[in-house]
Amino acid sequence: MKVFTTGQVAKICKVAPRTVSKWFDSGRLKGYRIPGSQDRRIPRECLIKFLKEHGMPLGELVDETLAKVLIVAQDQVLIESVKRELPIDKAFRVAVASSGFDAGIQAESFHPDCIIVDFSIGRSEAVQICQNLRHNPEFADVILIALLPDDGSNVSFDRSCINETFRKPFDSALLAERLKSLVGSKKELV
Repeated sequence: MKVFTTGQVAKICKVAPRTVSKWFDSGRLKGYRIPGSQDRRIPRECLIKFLKEHGMPLGELVDETLAKVLIVAQDQVLIESVKRELPIDKAFRVAVASSGFDAGIQAESFHPDCIIVDFSIGRSEAVQICQNLRHNPEFADVILIALLPDDGSNVSFDRSCINETFRKPFDSALLAERLKSLVGSKKELV
C-alpha cells in the first residue's frame, strides 16, 4: 500500500502543505499519524477518493488509477473488439503494437499491467515477445495473455511464461472480464 506525506499530497494537489494538514485535521482527508510523532500519512486509496469526491484532477495519480493494457496484434477487428469491451474512459488505457519490435518500445514507454499477444502475428515472434518480457525483471509482474489461432494446428510452446490463453474465436466480453479481475486485483483499482 502506497502512502504519501502531506508535502507530497500538496505537490499533487498544487496547494500549500498547510492546506493538506487542515484537510487531514478536519477529517476530510483520511489517513493516520505515525506513532510517536505528529507526521501525517495519507494512503493512496484515501487520496484518490478525496480527489474524486471533491472534483479535483488526479494529476500524476491518473496512471496509478488506470490499468494499462498493451495489445500486440495486426488484426484491426480484434483490436477494436477488445477495446470496445474495456471501459477505457473509466479504468483502462489501451496501447497497440503491431510487431515484436514495436511491442518492446511500447512496453518500455507505456509500462503496461497486461500484454495481450495475438499469435496470428507469427508463432515464433509471439513466443519471442513473451519470453523476452519474462526474462526482463522490469516486466516480471506483467500479466501475459496469449490469443491462439484456431486454424486446426497444435501450437506448442512453454506456457509457463503466460498467465492465460484464449483460443480464437473467443468472446471479447469474456476476455475483458478476465482482464478486469486479473489487473483489478493487481492494481487495486479504485
